Amino acid sequence: MSVEQKQELLGLFEEPDQAADAFSRLKVAGFGDVDLEVLSSTPYPEGAFGESHIKHRLYTFPFAGAACGFVIAAAWIIGAQISEPLVTGGKPIVAVPAIIQILYEGTLLAAVLFTVIGVFFESRLPDGVSLYDRRISDGYIGVSVLAIQEKMLSARQSLEQAGAVDVISQKGSVMLPDPELTSP
Repeated sequence: MSVEQKQELLGLFEEPDQAADAFSRLKVAGFGDVDLEVLSSTPYPEGAFGESHIKHRLYTFPFAGAACGFVIAAAWIIGAQISEPLVTGGKPIVAVPAIIQILYEGTLLAAVLFTVIGVFFESRLPDGVSLYDRRISDGYIGVSVLAIQEKMLSARQSLEQAGAVDVISQKGSVMLPDPELTSP
């Protein structure tokens, strides 16, 4: 069974209500959450356009990093002190008060590094949205749709019925009739 190549359409809207209407029309037309993306220069609340809540696990990265950092710092300090024991004044070779600051720094350093890695991982960069229009930076709202060839006409009609100012494909604007989309 061959996997069909998906193509992208980007509908541009002036008002958030129009973009939300397009999002709901596309869902009714059979497009899933993975096929739809909202692009905006304005930070709208999550779910404002009808998109589903995205679950993330960013909070696990600092904990995993802190655990790794603590273990590595402890192994490094204890290993160094045991491999070259230097007894001074009858004190123990591994003195806990002397290594607390190094353990703390190692734990925090690894937690911060893992958090940065987690941000990139959870952002899913690149996210697959390849179409972009400069008007989105000027306040327009873009609704991106990934569709197979058979559903392109349905996607385009849903975007136009919702009041799209322009609909863009890889070839450019498709507001004018496209013979490739209308032919069977």
